[in-house]
Amino acid sequence: MRHLISPLDFSVEELNNLLDLASDIEHNPEKYSQICKGKKLATLFYEPSTRTRLSFEAAMLNLGGSVLGFSSADSSSAAKGESVADTIRIVSCYADIAAIRHPKEGAPLVAATKSGIPVINAGDGGHQHPTQTLTDLMTIRSLKGRLDNLTIGLCGDLKFGRTVHSLIKALVRYTGIKFVLISPKELTVPDYIKQDVLDENNIEYKEVRQLDDVMPELDILYMTRVQKERFFNEEEYIRLKDSYILTQDKMKLAREDMLVLHPLPRVNEISVEVDDDPRAAYFKQVQYGVYVRMALILTLLELEVK
Repeated sequence: MRHLISPLDFSVEELNNLLDLASDIEHNPEKYSQICKGKKLATLFYEPSTRTRLSFEAAMLNLGGSVLGFSSADSSSAAKGESVADTIRIVSCYADIAAIRHPKEGAPLVAATKSGIPVINAGDGGHQHPTQTLTDLMTIRSLKGRLDNLTIGLCGDLKFGRTVHSLIKALVRYTGIKFVLISPKELTVPDYIKQDVLDENNIEYKEVRQLDDVMPELDILYMTRVQKERFFNEEEYIRLKDSYILTQDKMKLAREDMLVLHPLPRVNEISVEVDDDPRAAYFKQVQYGVYVRMALILTLLELEVK
């Protein structure tokens, strides 16, 4: 029995196989429409989510399976003090596979050690978000045709953004990857990511404060929210916040084939005028997320089309 707790739980070969399966699902959805008939997915979401929870539910329903679960800790026995370990033991009696989102880092890993069914980490605190990473990789591969030899700009909250941390860890396994890290000094990539992941793998990267200066270099621009509450004073936030709002004027500085990704939700860091730009891929990204989660469910349940 396998789980997905970290994007590194799959080798590059296994990851490529998963993305191949997701692509086949995209182009031949009817072939997979009943493969999970009689199977149940439990969605155990201890903190709010729209995209991730509904994406998992849509994925299982598209496969012909069914879904049960809860959408907040308040509506579960966690409100009574039940541990994650006990909850997953109980849920293992009801479902065939579980997706868990939890505010505490490491909670899905704890669940996996006690579970009788495959566990998928649907986000744990500021730590990791592996299915978003799989979604990001499928989006890039589908629209760019490759996952190597890319210059990727990561912009916004790079300190607390679990999607950014997971994506960096996944992409360093491919050749010719370069990162441009664009953030205020208060929200730079943590030192452990720089030392243990980027430096350890001899990945070329640079840190900058302004987005405009590096737009022409990028193959991918991955936007994230700069959150006001992360700053020590409002004056500093006001000084910097407009530097990280992507507008159509900034898009004019970019390559014609650059892609804009965003894990969403968006607040104001991408102007709505950018939505109509053919390089804006963040809503396509959401659809790719359903295909990836369908492929992941099939892979962990070891189900194949007959």
